[in-house]
Amino acid sequence: MRFVHETLPQRVVFAPGGAARAIGDEAARLGAARVMVVVAPSSSALAGTLTGALPVAHVHHEVVRHVPVEVAGRAREAAARCRADALVSIGGGSATGLAKAVALTTGLPVVAVPTTYAGSEATNVWGLTEGATKTTGVDPKVLPRAVVYDASLLRTLPVELSVASGLNALAHGVDAMWGPHADPIDLALAEESIRGLCQGLPAVKSDPRGLAGHERTLYGAYLAAVAFASAGSGPHHKICHVLGGMFDLAHAQTHAVVLPHVLALNAPHAPEAECRIAAALTAPTAVEGLAALYARLDAPMALRDCGMPEDGIARAVEPILAAVAANAPALTRDSLTALLRAAWAGEPPRPPCRPAVPSQGVSR
Repeated sequence: MRFVHETLPQRVVFAPGGAARAIGDEAARLGAARVMVVVAPSSSALAGTLTGALPVAHVHHEVVRHVPVEVAGRAREAAARCRADALVSIGGGSATGLAKAVALTTGLPVVAVPTTYAGSEATNVWGLTEGATKTTGVDPKVLPRAVVYDASLLRTLPVELSVASGLNALAHGVDAMWGPHADPIDLALAEESIRGLCQGLPAVKSDPRGLAGHERTLYGAYLAAVAFASAGSGPHHKICHVLGGMFDLAHAQTHAVVLPHVLALNAPHAPEAECRIAAALTAPTAVEGLAALYARLDAPMALRDCGMPEDGIARAVEPILAAVAANAPALTRDSLTALLRAAWAGEPPRPPCRPAVPSQGVSR
């Protein structure tokens, strides 16, 4: 067993019902005197209750999914005008992503307060969209210095959004299993993340106001993001980033729809990962386990329901092939076209054969 694993430096605070105090404590630890709050207009009332005790210099409401470069530019200008010395993001992945875009060029520290299971708060990955092209990168400046998880903030999230966001988190855990830098620690974290999400999401579905399901799902989402940040982006995320940027698709729903298809395609080529995923889902195979979970959750199934045009299938093939990492041996022009067509139409993925012997180790 030979590998190198780097753990990202970040404070993580689980504080059910205590977000306001925890945010204040984390801002104080940073010595923040002029805070810029990044929050979508739909969450402005919530932000007011959480940041009332902070030295807020500006509240920035222009939050757009996939973080268009012009939106990022205006947020950076706002941070300069108000002389912000720290950022507090409140909301889903779009709010976190915008704060990261500001941090990328300013170096300002971020305190992230997620209200979905996006996972961006636990990674050093940034993303910006220009035209129809989404570009991602890795930079230590964008990693939030602290994350405040308060499960009570998710109890009002519509259940269909909770499901889609939680499956986006599940995609982090699955993709971490075969990311280009995956190591044994990543695999262990990813397996536990899948187990936590598999336990938490059905509880959220059956009792959206209950705290326990949201807590368990947040736990799984955090572990999945940590594993993904270390392992790197696998084929699933490459596909979804291209689709999201090209067609302005909802991020979480796109990931939820595509995941079963990538799992079915890639599992035969990653037998150890397949065995771990199946075990975490308590199923004979990973594909069967994921299908059973999706049925329990009434998960989104078709890219056409996300707004992708049918002619986008052919248009997306070459950009995806250009973006995929070398760790996607099954992704050919034909297999990718078939995958996109099935995902667009909402057809079930083709189940793989069960591998007989798992691989004996992972090197990095």
